[in-house]
Amino acid sequence: MQKVRVLIVDDSALVRQLLTTMLSSDPAIEVVGVAADPLIARDKIKALSPDVLTLDVEMPRMDGLTFLENLMRLRPMPVVMVSSLTTAGADVTLRALELGAVDFFAKPDNDLANNLPENTQAICQKVRLAAASRPKARSTDVARLEVPPRLSADAVLPMTQAAGSRGGQRIIAIGASTGGTEAIRVVLEAMPPDAPPIVITQHIPAAFSGPFAERMDKCSAMRVVEARDGQPVQPGHAYIAPGSHHLLVVWNGASYVCRLHDGPPVNRHKPSVDVLFRSVAAGVGAAAIGVLLTGMGDDGARGLGELRQGGAPTLVQDEASSVVWGMPGAAFKAGAADQVLPLDQIASRILALSHLPIAAAPTRVAS
Repeated sequence: MQKVRVLIVDDSALVRQLLTTMLSSDPAIEVVGVAADPLIARDKIKALSPDVLTLDVEMPRMDGLTFLENLMRLRPMPVVMVSSLTTAGADVTLRALELGAVDFFAKPDNDLANNLPENTQAICQKVRLAAASRPKARSTDVARLEVPPRLSADAVLPMTQAAGSRGGQRIIAIGASTGGTEAIRVVLEAMPPDAPPIVITQHIPAAFSGPFAERMDKCSAMRVVEARDGQPVQPGHAYIAPGSHHLLVVWNGASYVCRLHDGPPVNRHKPSVDVLFRSVAAGVGAAAIGVLLTGMGDDGARGLGELRQGGAPTLVQDEASSVVWGMPGAAFKAGAADQVLPLDQIASRILALSHLPIAAAPTRVAS
């Protein structure tokens, strides 16, 4: 089997050495070169034609984001970002995913040597996956709503909050993994400010989920937040699972609320899409709409099936527009999807379904 050819770009000699050792331990991967900065990397890409690039975010002569933006415009290729688990590192990494990076590898406490076996397994898996992906620069052809500036504290009238009606309130549940931060952005950008509430589980480290929610809040007409335990689920709001807890939706006797659960990983993930979907299937039933976007593995496939069995419409992203068609593909193969759609059609389909009477919402739609 042909090996995945990798070029490592990092200004730290220690990191370059560690990444080379880690990646070279996988018989399916070959490190064909290293570069200390993007200008050297540019020449080595031409000379070596690597399959995958690992890219640091802070480097001399040209920062990683500028290089990535130029690379995705001129020579799109799979890129895995290497970033620190800090607020600043999270913001830069999320920007890199917007620009077209396939995935990221987080340096635990800036020290790759800690927990070396676990880190080696993680980055090798990400590189192998990236090699099979279809990298794309940030999409510009999806119409987005103009987002007005947010005023503080009820500038005109005090806000009145209507309690959710069990069995009568639509709730949209979305799950995603690899490539999902950008797929979620595309969906949220197209949602109006009065859209039904959206609950989201994206596989993401704890340090990244808060900055990710803040980033989505800036580009969506909805109010996007990191979910808090006991937080009411309200129209016009999207709730993103913290990277450290499972997110559930439960009925508290008066309204739907977010519940955070510090249980073990499910399908090796915490938060898990299956956990979210199961809670929505049990508590919301046919009033829900389930959506499974791009991602590696099969987390969410079983839960989407439970939503469909409960009468909820279910959508999955199609293979052509997915960075990785693992999770949506698994759901499709398991018969859990009513409809398979390109990413740029998912938001409009969600809105169309949300406007139908719940009893009339189709549960079987030809793809």
